[in-house]
Amino acid sequence: MNTAASNPENPVPERLVHVPLGERAYDILIGADLIGRAGGEISARLKGRRAAIVTDEHVAPLFLESLMDSLQTDGIEAVSLTLPAGEKTKSLEHLATVCDMALSARIERNDCIIALGGGVIGDLAGFAAGIVRRGVRFVQIPTTLLSQVDSSVGGKTGINTRHGKNLLGVFHQPDLVLSDTAALGSLSEREFRAGYAEVAKYGLIDKPDFFAWLEANWRDVFAGGAARAEAIAISCQAKADVVVEDERETGRRALLNLGHTFGHALEAATRYDSSRLVHGEGVAIGMVLAHRFSARLNLASPDDTARVEAHLRSVGLPTRISEIPGELPSEEVLMDAIAQDKKVKSGKLTFILTRGIGEAFVADDVPVSEVRAFLEEARRG
Repeated sequence: MNTAASNPENPVPERLVHVPLGERAYDILIGADLIGRAGGEISARLKGRRAAIVTDEHVAPLFLESLMDSLQTDGIEAVSLTLPAGEKTKSLEHLATVCDMALSARIERNDCIIALGGGVIGDLAGFAAGIVRRGVRFVQIPTTLLSQVDSSVGGKTGINTRHGKNLLGVFHQPDLVLSDTAALGSLSEREFRAGYAEVAKYGLIDKPDFFAWLEANWRDVFAGGAARAEAIAISCQAKADVVVEDERETGRRALLNLGHTFGHALEAATRYDSSRLVHGEGVAIGMVLAHRFSARLNLASPDDTARVEAHLRSVGLPTRISEIPGELPSEEVLMDAIAQDKKVKSGKLTFILTRGIGEAFVADDVPVSEVRAFLEEARRG
């Protein structure tokens, strides 16, 4: 994917988003070529002189050498572990491998584990950082759009089990996030589109002006440069604001799950097979389903659903269950996955619904029967 973000004649303006969490406050730096400067940024903030890098087989050939050289230049002794790419890497087996690597490298509490990769690597490495020696320093270097605007910010870490997605994990805030926009030039069109779903999500939650801006400027965001940096910065600031208000997802932070209850169920039902569905695609379908379900319950206008679907479709994202390749999961399979993702209480489910674009809210009394009937209908359409 050739973009202006990697063109030195069209530099990306550097942005900084601060996450003010008291003693656990940290910065998110957004700009080009931050991987090559990582050693200086880390050494300026952390006392430790050792680092354990976790990455995957797709990212390592592109960025690992540059990161290792930068760390060495600034006096940080580093080891690395390269894991298989893909959602299935978020497992107990690979968590144990990461922890063993960190302990073998004598990573102490002031040292750090560095996640170099997308959301899978960030979630896994962050979980390990949260439990090794009961918590070591953690640095996120996200290399996908999805991880730059979502999973690298906020401290939620975790792995998947046979029962569902992200059901084991801890809250462990990073000490620094380095979002290198030049790294996004390595993404396929599909990967970039999948990340864009999370960008659009922030507009749909409570920033209708941002959603309208995306409708007008999404081509520039895809092309790279200033519009892309702007979209990433707005997204990170939006998430940071929510995290500061509700760090452990006891209230408003749940809004960040807009589209995710349906999306996670679709991912689980397709067994996390990335050839059929990746996370951002599941979220895109899930956000359309959330709006359509809200309209079905007479909470929102069908016109808003049509507008959301039209925008996501215009950027090339799937918007309907029927667009998932292969045999479609039954409504019962999806309901089982939803029940794991959001526990059933007295025959009711908690969902993020909406009263319109930019008006998402938490509904904790959605009847299971309504969801089942809606999914049966959605599978056909």
